[in-house]
Amino acid sequence: MTKPINRKNEILKVARNLFLTKDYDKATMGDIMDALEIAKGTIYHYFRSKEALFEAVIEDIVEENIKHMRTLVKNTPKNALEKIQLLVNAGNISQENEKILEQLHKPANDALHSRLLAATLMKQAPLYAEIIQQGCAEGIFKTEVPLECAEFILSAIQFLTDMGIYPWTEQDLKRRMQAFPILIERLLQAPPGSFQFLV
Repeated sequence: MTKPINRKNEILKVARNLFLTKDYDKATMGDIMDALEIAKGTIYHYFRSKEALFEAVIEDIVEENIKHMRTLVKNTPKNALEKIQLLVNAGNISQENEKILEQLHKPANDALHSRLLAATLMKQAPLYAEIIQQGCAEGIFKTEVPLECAEFILSAIQFLTDMGIYPWTEQDLKRRMQAFPILIERLLQAPPGSFQFLV
């Protein structure tokens, strides 16, 4: 007999593959039941609706990415700036999950989109705060509030560059992206040019 946690993970894995290959609107719970050869009651025991399953898939993607980021930080002997650059590169989940994340930009999913952005921020901020604290010890940064700096920076970047939330023009987006390195350097009192890799 399959253990509940294993069954739930099986459903998530199949659903993730389904949402990566089929439009969300056309994907059905029946597709997943057929693929796993499970009864309707089984899938609805774990997920009350397709929307709930979709949300769980995205949360699973985010959690998987956070684990990867934690491993990077733990296993690299680099200085704080180099670690931040590693995290920024590792934090981009859109490339492998493009079709899934496209669904979040649909008006019907606005609330889910905002919740997941906020959840991602809350999981990433402590990682960045740890590195900012390291940077303070190394003399690269200077702040007494590393966690709040991390929250402020991440929320600004995530929300102000999200085309699903704000209908920026390419020029608007470029202007903001060019300003972020300067603003972050001032907030963390970092050497000029430290965050130009963001542009």
